[in-house]
Amino acid sequence: MKRSGILNRHLAGALAELGHGDGVLVCDVGMPVPAGPRVVDLAFRAGIPSFAEVLEGLLEELVVEGATAAEEVREANPETARLLADRLPELAHVSHEELKTLSTTARLVVRTGEARPYANVLLRCGVFF
Repeated sequence: MKRSGILNRHLAGALAELGHGDGVLVCDVGMPVPAGPRVVDLAFRAGIPSFAEVLEGLLEELVVEGATAAEEVREANPETARLLADRLPELAHVSHEELKTLSTTARLVVRTGEARPYANVLLRCGVFF
């Protein structure tokens, strides 16, 4: 049994399969999940687990070289916008519609229980060296 880090076996296994350039969509319960990518659905109840909790756990495990969020998050969900700006210095913004289109390129979708608007980000995996 793992001692620490991400304990969910489905998520831990999916993360181990990622490579440089792969996309990981971390999303709220309202984001349409595209057909194709592997999905790990962590949603339990509205707000559980939160987007912030899941993002923090993923950032402890992954090397991220870039990220994209919806520009609408800035006005509709300032708390999440601040979290993204603080934790992802290479953050780009596109329209929510464009983010939905980009999400189809993700290799992994991690669905949270977040029930606040536009709590979504597409991470691009980097390398540790």
